[in-house]
Amino acid sequence: MMKIIFALHIFATFFMTGVIWFVQIVHYPLFSKVGQHEFFSYHAQHIRRVSYIVLPAMIVELMTGIYLMWIAKTVDWYVSIGLLGLIWISTFFIQVPCHQKLEKGFEKSVWQRLVYSNLIRTILWTIRAAVFILIL
Repeated sequence: MMKIIFALHIFATFFMTGVIWFVQIVHYPLFSKVGQHEFFSYHAQHIRRVSYIVLPAMIVELMTGIYLMWIAKTVDWYVSIGLLGLIWISTFFIQVPCHQKLEKGFEKSVWQRLVYSNLIRTILWTIRAAVFILIL
C-alpha cells in the first residue's frame, strides 16, 4: 500500500511540475495576446478548464505527501511538505488573487505579477521533482 501511495505522490509531483512549466512558458505569456474584448471569456474558460486538471493532482499530491510525512517522520519529508506548503500559499495568496482581478478584464500589471510570481511555484515544483529524481 505504501508503494502505491508513494507512486501516486511522485506521479502528482511530476505531473504538476510539467503542468506548471507549460503554464509558465506557454499559457500565461499568451494571456497578453488575447484581445481586450475576448479576454473576459478566454480567462473564464482558462480557470474552468485548468481547475479540472490541476485541482485533483494538487489534492492528491498534498494528501499523499502529508500521509507519507506522517508515516516517515523524517527531515526530508518535512522539508518536502514544507516546499509543497509554500506552493499552496503562493497559489492561494498570490496567483488566485491575480486571477480574481483578471476575471474583471485584462490588466497588464496584474498579468505581469501573475507571470513573475508564478516562478515561485515553477521553481518549487521543479525542486521537488529534482529531489524525487535523485531519490529514485
